[in-house]
Amino acid sequence: MIAIGGENLIDRVQTGVADGAPVFANNPGGSPFNVAVALSRQGGDTHYLTPISTDDMGDLLADRLEASGVTLSSPRRPEATSLAIVTLNEGIPSYEFKRDGTAERCVTLDSLKAVMPEGAAAFHIGSLALAGGEDAQHWEAFFHAAKNDGIFVSLDPNVRTSLIDDAGAYRERLFRLFKSANLIKLSDEDLEWIYPDMDLATAFQTLRAATDAGLVVLTKGPDGAEAMSAQHHVQIEAPKVNDLQDTIGAGDTFMGTLLATLAAQGALNADAGAMDRGAIATLIRRAAKAAALNCEQKGCNPPTLAELDAAMAQ
Repeated sequence: MIAIGGENLIDRVQTGVADGAPVFANNPGGSPFNVAVALSRQGGDTHYLTPISTDDMGDLLADRLEASGVTLSSPRRPEATSLAIVTLNEGIPSYEFKRDGTAERCVTLDSLKAVMPEGAAAFHIGSLALAGGEDAQHWEAFFHAAKNDGIFVSLDPNVRTSLIDDAGAYRERLFRLFKSANLIKLSDEDLEWIYPDMDLATAFQTLRAATDAGLVVLTKGPDGAEAMSAQHHVQIEAPKVNDLQDTIGAGDTFMGTLLATLAAQGALNADAGAMDRGAIATLIRRAAKAAALNCEQKGCNPPTLAELDAAMAQ
């Protein structure tokens, strides 16, 4: 059983132009929300901790999770749903967020402890929930509390610079979380922001030295991915994407696949850092393939376990 925490929101994605004005579609999203969908579609017993609004957009969010087999752990709330205005440039998204006073930010340490499912093996968090505000403080405290309770803790910072008011405080929070995490996944863009004065290779080595995580995974878009444990450094090429639609949710699908695969192997524990080189390569190739399949769909639409298995067998 894996618990997921962090934002849910509606991606208002530009789908075209009419009469000189952009046309938008409303799609359920949010990085941890997407991770929950990807994980559950691959057979993971997934519980989503963050509150969802009772408004119409909240219904879209709840319906997507429930249709994907995710358990909603928190009562729904009357506050509005957060929005992300997404514009695409050759399939690459850029975001503008509206989150003040919304349902997904109505969390406290006590409320999170109250909805954490008994027997959870892992907890994953990331993205906007950690960017700032009182909710970020509560999520950080909950992350450390889960770690102290012996739960495997996973982190994907998924940095969104437009929402960061205090870059120094945010980096300090990330460094505290990195130190405690068992599993870290981040993108090359995340790493370049976290260590702006270093080249990518040096930054990755620096992060590896700064954390006790068993496994640190770096995604690099078309340049593939790499992972470092205490013993091994593994690099893979990016799988081919047939008929690219967009990259929305690709990193989240990668993250969900890491968790699903480790869970299926019984490795949501110290074994995650004890895998041999071949096992690490297989793990990140599988996650990269899932992300590639997602890129062949519009929006975040991760593959099912059967779809991913079939693609891996080709």
